[in-house]
Amino acid sequence: MDFDLNPSQRTFRDDVRSFIKDRLPADIRQRLRAGHPPRKDDTVRWQRILHERGWAAPHWPRRYGGAELGQMERLILLDETYRAPAPLPQVFNIGMLGPVLLKYGTDAQRDWFLPRLARLDLWFCQGFSEPGSGSDLASLRTSARREGDHYVVNGQKIWTTTAHVADWVFALVRTDGQARKQEGISFLLIDLRTPGITVRPIVSIDGSHHLNEVFFDDVRVPVGNLVGEENRGWDCAKYLLGNERTGIANVGLCRERLNYARELADRIHEGRRRLSDDPALRAEFASLEAEIRALELTNYRFLLTDSERLRLPAFASVLKLKGTELQQGIAALLARLDGPAGLEKQAPDETPVHGPLTPRYFYSRAASIYGGTTEVQKDILAKAIVG
Repeated sequence: MDFDLNPSQRTFRDDVRSFIKDRLPADIRQRLRAGHPPRKDDTVRWQRILHERGWAAPHWPRRYGGAELGQMERLILLDETYRAPAPLPQVFNIGMLGPVLLKYGTDAQRDWFLPRLARLDLWFCQGFSEPGSGSDLASLRTSARREGDHYVVNGQKIWTTTAHVADWVFALVRTDGQARKQEGISFLLIDLRTPGITVRPIVSIDGSHHLNEVFFDDVRVPVGNLVGEENRGWDCAKYLLGNERTGIANVGLCRERLNYARELADRIHEGRRRLSDDPALRAEFASLEAEIRALELTNYRFLLTDSERLRLPAFASVLKLKGTELQQGIAALLARLDGPAGLEKQAPDETPVHGPLTPRYFYSRAASIYGGTTEVQKDILAKAIVG
């Protein structure tokens, strides 16, 4: 199968590149190029610029601020965003909650929430993981007891990304403690300003604060914030986790980081010779580039063919595993290029010479966990091969 872009797709790619070149604030691009994660303000500013074109939520209906783009156009937009580099639209709003509301939400929920999600007037985080549950989401214990027009929520969530800067959380809660594990679960939207909510930071190995614990103590949530049917929240969760496939391989991210590694190697000298002239390093660059291209073609096959075999969960596991390996390999390469200086602890107001490349290597280790752990993906592949 030929995966070259057709004329209309090439035109769309050129439009995206031109738009990003003209509209992406230079300070945001410079921070991300150096390896810094986007600040909340960076994401908000850029998402609102994208929203002007319907590209903040490109796969949503136009009536809610989307552009109804197809899979290939969405992939082009994602790759060009990574390559710029620019912040991605806020994933919990756009790739997770938005599609759930489109499928399971009421008209009132869609009309009120979706425009605010697209423009990032509300910042959502995800309340799924709990202490002791690991990857078994169905073992959650946070409870929600119905009292009149409200649910009373008690329990704890953990590893809650961006909860400290978020406005709302979408959470799985147990509304029937007697039902089977996957039953008796409901999907609630909870305003984080509600009394009884406590957010505590978790500082990760890269020294940054993006994770949190969230505690709910008799938190009253209006019944109107229930998405879907009571005790059928597992349907929402499965749809949310299986809905977004376009960016699973992160090809654009891998290519942008590899290009930056080449840029660094051109700037760094060992004596009178540029580091990029080293034959072993050049061979490593060539090998990584070939692997990225192979992953890109595999991603196209997954997204754009009608083969039932290629749409099996095991094929998605291949993309997740290989994409993770490449992200981590390139992050390790960048940390090596950073050298011993990258191990020095930086004061909050200092900027490392090459950006936080070594801390970002530490952060890259989490790619083996989020989005489906490596061990679970290998189990899926093993079952598919044996079966």
